[in-house]
Amino acid sequence: MAADVDKTIPEDESKMSQRNGHLSPGSGSWISRGIWTLLIVAAVPLLAFGIKSYQDAQLIQRHEESVRTLGAEGLFLFSSLDTDHDLYLSPEEFKPIVEKLTGITPPVDFEEEETHDPNGETLTLEAKMQPLLLDSMTKSKDGFLGVSHSSLSGLRSWKSPAVPFSSFSATQFRALLPPKNKVGVGDTWWVIPSELNIFTGYLPNNRYHPPSPKGKEVLIHSLLSMFHPRPFIKSRFAPQGAIACIRASNDFYYDIVFRIHAEFQLNDVPDFPFWFTPGKFTGHIVLSKDASHVRNFHLYVPNDRSLNVDMEWLYGASESSNMEVDIGYLPQLELQSTGPSTPSIIMDQSGNIIDNRDGGDEPIQFVFEDIRWTSEISRQEAARRLEVALYPFKKVSYLPFSEAFERAEAENKLVHSILLWGALDDQSC
Repeated sequence: MAADVDKTIPEDESKMSQRNGHLSPGSGSWISRGIWTLLIVAAVPLLAFGIKSYQDAQLIQRHEESVRTLGAEGLFLFSSLDTDHDLYLSPEEFKPIVEKLTGITPPVDFEEEETHDPNGETLTLEAKMQPLLLDSMTKSKDGFLGVSHSSLSGLRSWKSPAVPFSSFSATQFRALLPPKNKVGVGDTWWVIPSELNIFTGYLPNNRYHPPSPKGKEVLIHSLLSMFHPRPFIKSRFAPQGAIACIRASNDFYYDIVFRIHAEFQLNDVPDFPFWFTPGKFTGHIVLSKDASHVRNFHLYVPNDRSLNVDMEWLYGASESSNMEVDIGYLPQLELQSTGPSTPSIIMDQSGNIIDNRDGGDEPIQFVFEDIRWTSEISRQEAARRLEVALYPFKKVSYLPFSEAFERAEAENKLVHSILLWGALDDQSC
């Protein structure tokens, strides 16, 4: 009986101790670890917030010091070089100053032009053009009084595309694919970055022949050469370069919207230079993510404005020579694919050629499946994102006069009115 009593007493005490809230040493250790884990988890965002606040405070302090040291105008010049806005100039950001002061341009590492698969798919493009309407130029109002015939010789003789049809390898359009960090719908990136800033100024006017294109410039140069044999991929004035945006995508395809700012030199020696600068080239391409197939391609100069081309010509052989400026309307300048890209040869499963472009038999008719996008934005929204990337002031809505007052009344805001001769964004009106 004593043994039975001894056995029951600890059991009762154990139950009592649990009722009174006493825990074993192992249980206490578990709670301690849990508390420390919660403290660490809570401390991480607080630490991140503290670091971010410190960095912001340092940036504000550097900004105030910069204003005191450089003044507002000096800070504006500094900011035009400080592309990452950290208020420090890296060697890459300082490079334009070096080039301006020394006159020496350091060698640039261009991407190597890819070799194209001769058995890959080929895309045929057709160039269409309606020449500029001479009576849309302001100089036409007085019968081009004072304008020499030789000045406009290149313009008057440019009546049709230089190359009406041309074939391209589908892989050449790899130049328009996005970089690895820009693969989401709505992402924008530079295909050909602008090299102009407040220190470099503009490129010289007294030139006839464009520099040899390199890297991604090769594709753009080849496309624009279908219109005229002397395209300048990098325009003399801003905006300069080519930029693109993913409008839609799925597992296999992209629909990419792009715009290009380039110009043509219409005159050749002995006539003085004549620059022909469309407001912009824009368009889109639907291509596979490995650039092996192009479903559709379209490039054109928009003609929805009353004036869409800027023209400048020299009256001398030097940069200091007098220059005439005019604007006009170009009804049509576009490239359009005649159909999807197709392979030059077709093989069976054993690798035997069963058809090729040179065969005398009836060519095989291809049937292409419809492309269904899993993610997309409107073409207008893609175009807007390109505009904002080129012109930061486009982040603010610019509205027609009547709409501006309606919006101002609805949002209880003031109206800032701007009167312009021409367009606020693109160089041509």
